[in-house]
Amino acid sequence: MLDTSTPLMFPQWGHLYQALAPWAEAALRAIVGLALVPHGLRNTFGMFPATGVRSHNLTELAQQLDNDGYRPGKFWAPAISITQLAGGPMLALGLFTRPVALVILIFLIVANYERWRVGKYFWNQLGLEYTLMWTIVALYFLVHGGGAISLDHLLVGRQF
Repeated sequence: MLDTSTPLMFPQWGHLYQALAPWAEAALRAIVGLALVPHGLRNTFGMFPATGVRSHNLTELAQQLDNDGYRPGKFWAPAISITQLAGGPMLALGLFTRPVALVILIFLIVANYERWRVGKYFWNQLGLEYTLMWTIVALYFLVHGGGAISLDHLLVGRQF
């Protein structure tokens, strides 16, 4: 819903903004949710091996997590993979949006801590710049739900 408490600079565009707002929200949700999938494919199934990661399957991911202090790695590795491979598409579709956004948010908060610990801010130095944006979007969908163009809304008529 478009906030009408502040007058628009170009009031004649108000109807356009209102019409496009749910589509922009759905596009943002879809892109962020689907962006998690390649990471899950890489860490779980070894796809995209030349992208600079140390783990190419769940066993290697579990070992990496243990080495980085996230124990037990055998628990966290599949949890991360499920978050990326199932939670990502669910967020993209707007299915159980708030619970899925909460799980993704928790995952990303830890990822931000790790990125800050390793590279500080800038993404090209392994910093948190990139994951921080994902985190804010996950927070947005935790607070706002999936919106009008979501499976929550279309199938159930309610937002989770």
